[in-house]
Amino acid sequence: MGINENRTFKPVNIALLTISDTRKAADDTSGDILADRIKVAGHHLAAREISRDDQNEIAAHLHRWIDDEMVDAILTTGGTGLTGRDQTPEVLDRVKDKDIPGFGELFRWLSYETIGVTTIQSRACAVIARGTYIFALPGSNGAVKDGWDKILAAQLDSRHRPCNFVDLMPRLRER
Repeated sequence: MGINENRTFKPVNIALLTISDTRKAADDTSGDILADRIKVAGHHLAAREISRDDQNEIAAHLHRWIDDEMVDAILTTGGTGLTGRDQTPEVLDRVKDKDIPGFGELFRWLSYETIGVTTIQSRACAVIARGTYIFALPGSNGAVKDGWDKILAAQLDSRHRPCNFVDLMPRLRER
């Protein structure tokens, strides 16, 4: 298990959406962390934007990127909590074809090691929408580090064994 150095690395085109009513480019630290990790891993940051916690605005960003053949995966940060303005999982329900329940389950299990039972307040989740992966992470710096470092870095690496999300990409649109 792990990275098989004999396999070829295939960069993934990733769009990054920060969802927040208060963050701007100058103080989007969780977005900065993810953008840096995406690039350091050898992937392409296809787009990066900030959206208010508004279902229609978030959905518009997602639909544009889902329909863009140059975007393989979308990472969102923010809007996964329990407050009235946290609406990211509801938007993913609107755009999805399939859930990836193991992502949220694993995220909360790993997060438990860091923040204990507070992880129960996280609604981190992932879906597939028209052949595009969407991973919704909480907005804290620690959460995006956990999500990338402990799950996505491996699953978005084509060399990861026994399997990874990249190997499945050509088959996501099958019917």
